[in-house]
Amino acid sequence: MNYVGYYRVSTKKQARSGLGLEAQQQMVRQFAATHGVLVAEFVEVESGRNDQRSELAKAMIASKKAGASILIARLDRFSRRVSFIATMMERGVQLVVAEMPHATDFQLHIFAALAQEERRLISERTKAALAQAKHRGIALGKNGHVLAKTNRAMAAEFASQIRDILPECWQSMSYSKLARYLNEAGLVTVNGNRFYPQTAKNLVAVLSHGRVNAG
Repeated sequence: MNYVGYYRVSTKKQARSGLGLEAQQQMVRQFAATHGVLVAEFVEVESGRNDQRSELAKAMIASKKAGASILIARLDRFSRRVSFIATMMERGVQLVVAEMPHATDFQLHIFAALAQEERRLISERTKAALAQAKHRGIALGKNGHVLAKTNRAMAAEFASQIRDILPECWQSMSYSKLARYLNEAGLVTVNGNRFYPQTAKNLVAVLSHGRVNAG
């Protein structure tokens, strides 16, 4: 039995890297080696949604000339659309799937219908997940804005309370020295933690400019 190998990848990057392509070629070549002769091979770089495939057209011509069947690794590499597969069969294309070589035309239609439905369900789940994530993102964004405003108010109030405890030279102190002074005085940050150079820097920013940086 003569076969014409047909492979499809969706992007040029996949074609260059061999991602997905090598696996298809291995399945097709192994099958052909034990069941017949592989007379030609064609690689299509095209989305499965596009029915206009130049390499498939060449494969069909080559298969007719050689009296061969078109051999593919998996049905989804050919198409997940029932209408496309039905059209190919109506045009007399003899299709053999290495993954399920004994499948009849009727069975291929069934498998294609299942694949098409699976793609539809995946698309719906993806859209629903994105919509939910977007909704959560908007809600979190609103809450984050309110929380940031509250934190700034708390930081400003805390800084005003601690100002009177600081030594007169606090503005000339290094952040490390200021943090050590505050810790030795038994003070803690607005969150109840020890002072570190970064939190001392934040405190100075609030005292000097009325703003606080993350830290």
